[in-house]
Amino acid sequence: MGDEIQEFFQTAKLVAEEAGRVVKEAFYNIKNIEVKTNFADLVTETDKAVEDMIIAKLTEKYPSHKFIGEETVSAGNKCELTDDPTWIIDPIDGTTNFVHGIPHTCISIGLAVDKQIVAGIVHCPIVEEMYTAVKGQGAFCNGKKLAVSAITEISKSAIIAEGGTSRDPVELQTKMDNTKSLIQKCHGVRMYGSAAMNMCMVARGSHEAYLEYGIHVWDIAAGKLVVEEAGGVVVDPTCAPIDIMNRRVLAACSQNIADEISKAVAHITLERD
Repeated sequence: MGDEIQEFFQTAKLVAEEAGRVVKEAFYNIKNIEVKTNFADLVTETDKAVEDMIIAKLTEKYPSHKFIGEETVSAGNKCELTDDPTWIIDPIDGTTNFVHGIPHTCISIGLAVDKQIVAGIVHCPIVEEMYTAVKGQGAFCNGKKLAVSAITEISKSAIIAEGGTSRDPVELQTKMDNTKSLIQKCHGVRMYGSAAMNMCMVARGSHEAYLEYGIHVWDIAAGKLVVEEAGGVVVDPTCAPIDIMNRRVLAACSQNIADEISKAVAHITLERD
């Protein structure tokens, strides 16, 4: 199926480029903003329009394929990952950044076959970076091959740890306690607001790890493969094998860094996608 997956990937790359032009134009305009689960969980008309466009173009080419999209799931569609070829789409990852004019925002398109991610594209149109990966073929940014950091000690690491959109007091307190624990062990903790781009920063070697509780499958599907193809690891925060539907992730440049982070934090259990 290798040639077929490569063809799927090339099609999705063209669709991502087209979506990027839409996002880039809208980035500099006034946005119509709505809230979803709470005041910090935002969506814009561009999120919806871009997702509709991506799904329409891929459906036209591959009518038998299935889809998991952030906005269609939010609108009530079922979030179900089967063995069938399934496109997992976040039309704007980092919507809050997009709303506030912060360039750290992207389009994420992952392809799963037999429940395994086999191709991933993270397109960041404002900063003009496109991260790509096909299983077994390496990871790239604008065609340049990526490699994770060679650092193996948490004390020499820069770590990304996100707060997420939940405003549940207990969950937030655990996240803040985890951040405090990590700050005491590493060079610094950063928070950028886009799961897919966070994973790409691990893949490119600028950060040693990224931890988040409360993400969704569309946030991490493409980025997971980019990290792995750059030589990193993507696991559950407990360091068990990753379940991409389980709403939590730990991406790291090495298993040793992942192990040290896992031991330093308290783990949060969430409802699955």
